[in-house]
Amino acid sequence: MRSRGEHQTVPLSVLLKREVASEKIDRPEIAHGQASQSKKGEDFTLLKTECQRAVGDGISTYSVFALFDGHNGSAAAIYSKENLLSNVLQAMPSELNRDEWVAALPRALVAGFVKTDKDFQERAQTSGTTVTFVIIEGWVITVASVGDSRCILESADGSIHHLSADHRLDCNEEERERITASGGEVGRLNTGGGAEIGPLRCWPGGLCLSRSIGDMDVGEFIVPVPYVKQVKLSPCGGRIIISSDGVWDALSAETALDCCRGMLPDAAAKQIVKEAVQVKGLRDDTTCIVIDVLPQEKPIAPLPPHKKQGKGVFKSMFRKKSSESSSEKDIKEFNELDVVEELYEDGSAMLSERLNTKYPLCNMFRLFMCAVCQVEIKPGQGISINAGSYNRGKLRPWDGPFLCLSCQEKKEAMEGRRP
Repeated sequence: MRSRGEHQTVPLSVLLKREVASEKIDRPEIAHGQASQSKKGEDFTLLKTECQRAVGDGISTYSVFALFDGHNGSAAAIYSKENLLSNVLQAMPSELNRDEWVAALPRALVAGFVKTDKDFQERAQTSGTTVTFVIIEGWVITVASVGDSRCILESADGSIHHLSADHRLDCNEEERERITASGGEVGRLNTGGGAEIGPLRCWPGGLCLSRSIGDMDVGEFIVPVPYVKQVKLSPCGGRIIISSDGVWDALSAETALDCCRGMLPDAAAKQIVKEAVQVKGLRDDTTCIVIDVLPQEKPIAPLPPHKKQGKGVFKSMFRKKSSESSSEKDIKEFNELDVVEELYEDGSAMLSERLNTKYPLCNMFRLFMCAVCQVEIKPGQGISINAGSYNRGKLRPWDGPFLCLSCQEKKEAMEGRRP
């Protein structure tokens, strides 16, 4: 007979079966659609569902939705579409359980964005692209973004959450200060005689964004380090809209959501693009992706349109209306379930801050890999991400993670410290 305090081991196969069973219950239905009207042909999308986190099990899956809005040509957008996901996955430690995998995503996204930018610039092509990159694993939504495309979420209670950050120089004072501190100049286009027109731009190059992938002719203070936000939806679900600036220059988040009430994702995306083009005309590529995250037990069906339909639309899709006899306690408990939980948010452009998180013990060998490009570093050759840090009391230069020489040069250039 086993004593009360004796530890009982559980076989790994049993633990994995339990995790898979839990994931199957906790997986939402994902429905998506996209639409686009093209002016320059520089917008590209990536839509991948049922990606396998644990290869071969068919259960532990995630979805990826991304929008690449190119400028000065389409090469950077195409290259990012083809390579960014694999670069992110290469930066993920192996043998992680579900919670560890989700927690490791923000750092891997930063590494993947920087590696994609570094590899593309080595091709000596001068185009650039914005990126809004969304990974949905269960009810957890992780968004990484550079540039001025946007991702918004309407949760089940009708609240609107902005999951990306605008890196336009016109609306981001902190980014303007970072660029000037790194050696760039910020100003409007000078037409001669002292007259200045148009949006704020970074010089040399004249780009109106402070972050992108590519743009090697503008200056390395235009960085690829993404703003990352991670949230967890309630089991009531929600709707995600990812759109290029062709939509957001014409429509507010509220207008975009309101104009497609009751529509399935594909029709909703087409309606949003149609509304944006009607307001501004087709001045730029205008692209939209709509994703509905729904409880499995509920059918995917459009909500009948109502006049002046307001917040709370997803409640009517996902639950029966409370009867008059329902108690206030029941209503309160349901409303609490609608809360979107924020798990992570960081928009710093400093790699020493974004990559300075510890790997799980099972992946300690990764300390001898470059944190960005994943090449093997021989003992004594790696350079700590904390080397030269201004915050010496907190970040010790002899601690990992480490960068190879090439990625260390990239880091210094982005921070304006290259000779």
